[in-house]
This record gives sequence, structure tokens and C-alpha cells, in this order.
Amino acid sequence: YGGMVRAKSALNMMMMSFAAIGITTIIWVLYGYSLTFGTSQGGLIGDLGHLGLSGTLDQVVGAEGHQIPTLAFAMFQLTFAVITVALLSGAIADRAKFGAWMVFAGIWATLVYFPVAHWVFAFDNFVAKTGGWIANDLGALDFAGGTAVHINAGAAGLALALILGKRVGFGKIPMRPHSLPLVMLGAALLWFGWFGFNAGSAIASNGMAGLALLNTIGATTAAVLSWLLVEKIRDGHATSLGAASGVVAGLVAITPACAAVNASGALIIGAVAGALCALSVGLKFKLGYDDSLDVVGVHGVSGIIGMIGIGLFATATVNATGKEGLFISGSAALLTKQLIAIAAVAAFSFCATWLIATLISRT
Repeated sequence: YGGMVRAKSALNMMMMSFAAIGITTIIWVLYGYSLTFGTSQGGLIGDLGHLGLSGTLDQVVGAEGHQIPTLAFAMFQLTFAVITVALLSGAIADRAKFGAWMVFAGIWATLVYFPVAHWVFAFDNFVAKTGGWIANDLGALDFAGGTAVHINAGAAGLALALILGKRVGFGKIPMRPHSLPLVMLGAALLWFGWFGFNAGSAIASNGMAGLALLNTIGATTAAVLSWLLVEKIRDGHATSLGAASGVVAGLVAITPACAAVNASGALIIGAVAGALCALSVGLKFKLGYDDSLDVVGVHGVSGIIGMIGIGLFATATVNATGKEGLFISGSAALLTKQLIAIAAVAAFSFCATWLIATLISRT
């Protein structure tokens, strides 16, 4: 993000991520973990039984024989919370007051991220006896955060961009990245770290983790090449910013699907995400909203592609749940569940973010 903005905004952009780390970590320890993984209140939010991470020191989570300390799991899940908050800063780069961002980050994590993460990540009889409605009642599949992280961030980023309005000169003057080497270095660090997100979501070093690892690199490389191909056909040349953006598009798209599809399915999902996102990032100019660093066009769109990809390509040969997609089983049942999860998270995130941002903007 620091490299993608103009030079005058680079440090501010980096500081917004540093602030997201600090604020999210503190409230995660105080009450965020409890709201996300505490005993469910109607499938909507956890209880306050683990305030300050109380009662977790001697606990373990995971399947029998593959258990890890609950505190290790809590730290792992904290990284998802941090990056989701940090993602939002990309939609409002160049025009957000730093103090207002600090306030927004804490409120948004509390009112939007923690509930949605509970819906998606809190399985019955995993950490608590009862968990969230998407994971358990609906039965949609999202292995590592296509809804909770990326569709959530995409919808929220759109609401923020609309509330704050456009940057001065948007669509009229060039607003090129000031350091493409920083952009590519950042994308490489994300790519490496993403192996931890996806394979780590198996909560074990097993075949599922291996599948997630393989699918993560397969989808990402396919997305890079398809993005560059679109640029070559459309513009006559490929770009380094396109390569970095393709990396992120592929990573996002395979995030929910990495343990539900086989290697071929992962390549298809990645290739589709790279191409469609390369085309979708220009929509902000046509539709008139200023999503500075393409949170909507990359994270939101790729998250939707990944969730739909599960509904099309999930196969019981690799999928531990036994659920299969439309192109494998001929049944649209799983695809329907995926679409419901997409719509619910996007609608809740957009509306809640709109209200939070409006309140902060007016005060």
C-alpha cells in the first residue's frame, strides 16, 4: 500500500496499517476473541466468557490428535482481524484524517468484523459448543476468509469511499504509484504470508494443509498470468503493478476454496479471478467512486469469485465435508448456500460501515 500511493501519502498509508495492528490487537485481547469464538448467541455473536483471553491458558483446539494451544489459535486468528481492518485503508488512501481512522478502526472491528468472523469461523464444538450461523446453520464453505475478510472488506471499502468522496483531481490528474519496487516487495511478502493464512487454517500439518498450500500457489500463479494477458491484449504491454495485483487477486480468490477444490479447480479459479479483476478495477472511473487502491475491484470481486468457485468446483475427493459443486455433482445446493453467504456478508458490511463512517464523518 505504501508504494501504491503518491509519495506524499506513503508514510500516512503505512501508519494506517500500523495503527490497525495496534488497535485491533488490543481489542482482540480484551474482548474480540471472546465475541468471535465465545459461545454463540443465536448464531450471531459470541458471548463475553473469554474477556482478556480468560480461561484459554490451558485449553486446546482442533481435531483429536491435531490439537494446538488455544492461545496459539487466538494469535493466528488475530492476524485475520488485523489484515481485514488494514485492508480498508486502501479504499480511502490520500483523504482520511488519521485520528478519525483510529476511531473508525476500533469501532468497525467491534461492530462488523467480530460478528462476521463469528458467523464464518466459529464452528460448533470447536472452540465453543455453539458457533456462527453461516458455518453451521447455512453450511456454506469458506476455509480461510473469502467472506469474513475479503467480501467484508470490499463491501466496507465501497461504503467508505462513497462517504468520503473522491480525491481532488480524481479522474483528471495521474495518481500513479510512487514506488513500484515497494509494491512488488509488498506483494511478495503477502504471497509468502498467505501460505500461513490458507494452509494454517487446517489447524494441523496434514493432507488438508498440503492441499491448501498447493492450491494457493497454483491459483496465484494462474491469476498473475491471466492479469498480464489481459493487460497485453488491452493495453499492448504487461505491467509490474498488474503482476502484483494479479498476485493479490489469486490469493484472495483461492482463500475460501483452497481446501474444497482440486488443483485443476484452483487453476481455473485463479485464472478467472486475475482476468476479471484486471477488467473490474477500471469500473471505479466509469461508476464514479474513488476506491483508491482497488479494495473493491480486487478483494471484493476476487472474494466473490472464490466463494462462487466453491459452489461450482468443490469435490468430495479432497473436500473433508463431502459437499460438491454444481459442475461436479450436478446439484446447485452448495452454490445456493455460497450465494446466500456472499449476499448476507456484503449487505451487512456495507450498511453497517455506511452508518459508522457517516457518524464519524459528521462528528
